[in-house]
Amino acid sequence: MIYVFLAEGFEETEALTPVDLLRRAEQQVTTVGIGTCVVRGSHGIPVVTDTDDKQIVIDENIDMIVLPGGMPGTLNLEKCDTVQNAIDFCIQNDKYVAAICAAPSILGKKGLLKDKDAICFPGFEQFLEGAKLSENSVVRDGNIITAKGAGVAVKFGLKLVETLCGKERADKLHDSLQCDF
Repeated sequence: MIYVFLAEGFEETEALTPVDLLRRAEQQVTTVGIGTCVVRGSHGIPVVTDTDDKQIVIDENIDMIVLPGGMPGTLNLEKCDTVQNAIDFCIQNDKYVAAICAAPSILGKKGLLKDKDAICFPGFEQFLEGAKLSENSVVRDGNIITAKGAGVAVKFGLKLVETLCGKERADKLHDSLQCDF
């Protein structure tokens, strides 16, 4: 199970592109609205989620959680107890935590990026406490995957697929999308 958390003000591309790619790779993805099942993105696009944060179970069936950025979406994710509990569970149980754009700041503030390679949207580096800032736009260090922003949402999604399904599956998906990178 992969939970993709959507809070009011999330960046639509950073959330929906990974959902699409993971589902194309036949992964079980559940979109989770914070406080509601209809969440408005940072560009005013309403998205109907599969469930809300009060209905999910955080247990060993989780393989990965995904935190899209956007403002104020990142701040709203950070304030959510369910998101915080999911992050803690994943870290304690060697599950994957993926965050893009401003959302890696949530992990940094929790001290989870100390001595890890990480990246975020420019201007949020100060919140990646103890991280080794990467020059790459998408970075995996252990069970944490971070990415720079909306412009690398496809690369981010493909890294999530590679992490869960292997490089061959990610490469096939890459080719099917006609990516020029």
